[in-house]
Amino acid sequence: MMTGPRLQGCRSLHLNEDNGRFVLLALLIILYLLCGAAVFSAIERPSELRAHGRWNGTLRNFSETFNISLRELNSFLREYEAAIAAGIRADALRPRWDFTGAFYFVGTVVSTIGFGMTTPVTVAGKVFLIFYGLLGCAATILFFNLFLERIITLLAVVMKAVRERRIRNSGLLPPGIHRDFSAFCLPGWKPSVYHVMLILGLSAITISCCASAMYTPVEGWAYLDSLYFCFVTFSTIGFGDYVSSQSAAYEYQGLYRVANFLFMLTGVCCIYSLFNVISIVIKQVLNWMLEKMSCLFCQRCNKASTFLGRRNAIRPGSRGRQPPDPDGPCDSDTEGRRLSGEMISMKDLAASNKVSLAIMQKQLSESANGYPRTVCGSSRHNGFSGGVGALGIMNNRLAETSNSR
Repeated sequence: MMTGPRLQGCRSLHLNEDNGRFVLLALLIILYLLCGAAVFSAIERPSELRAHGRWNGTLRNFSETFNISLRELNSFLREYEAAIAAGIRADALRPRWDFTGAFYFVGTVVSTIGFGMTTPVTVAGKVFLIFYGLLGCAATILFFNLFLERIITLLAVVMKAVRERRIRNSGLLPPGIHRDFSAFCLPGWKPSVYHVMLILGLSAITISCCASAMYTPVEGWAYLDSLYFCFVTFSTIGFGDYVSSQSAAYEYQGLYRVANFLFMLTGVCCIYSLFNVISIVIKQVLNWMLEKMSCLFCQRCNKASTFLGRRNAIRPGSRGRQPPDPDGPCDSDTEGRRLSGEMISMKDLAASNKVSLAIMQKQLSESANGYPRTVCGSSRHNGFSGGVGALGIMNNRLAETSNSR
């Protein structure tokens, strides 16, 4: 049996569950970034090199044809790049800073989309944007969280009603409980995170497909490019390579701009909710990985404990006396009898069981109170208690984040 200091040392090596999850997630994100960089570099780098080659050839041909030096030509191109940054294009575009254009801009700011096709160039505009975005982004994130709370509640009500109706129609209910069916059959029922993720995923796909069907004929994009724009916009990535509602005039312009605004609003809210539900699944994977790692460590500690216990054991029929453990001096009469080869009495065995029971009760109490938190304990702590923001909203609202799991 391991001594007290050794047992405490073994426990102290356990990582705190939240810190372990944070470190593990950070390492996985770094690995994810490295893999993504390798894939995109392999896919996009050859195209970039070909584009550079074509552009250099075009510059040389233009310089030789019109007898313009490359230095003068590059100076002209820098001026054109500055004009593009100010919103000037060769084709006719809508004004950037009239009221409707400014409203489109502040919408991309507070939603954190940030396409980048319109940016303030004055000092006053840049300073105002800092304070305006600080308050506006915070308010919009709060709106997204409140939307998430209500969509989870709505889905829970609808899915529970469907489940009740299915059980009623199955004919398996005993007679006399149809009126109090919910209290009798579904107490504390919560929807599964996988069902909610499926519904939100299908909703996001439906919104994206409908929006792409509108953008393709109106903006003149390919359908795949329209889907790409929808994901980049709804996820608030906002590269700015494709931006809707930028032409000077459209057929049914007012209707199109209203539909564009509604698609963006519902798409961003839906994708935001989907991302947060997916984060629950990622957290489950992290909990599983931590549990496996912690249980592997527990097994190693148990093997070390067994080895230390066997080193001092006197087996029946053994000859000679085993040397005493230098790390654990013999202070009690019980340990003296063990080292001398005598049988342990029932009194000593009962006392040892009482000590083990007291330790177990202490561990259960600590697990129930949440300190210290261990993964390999007997309590079924699922790692979703507490949380802030979206995680706090979804806590105890889904089956996988319920305290009863």
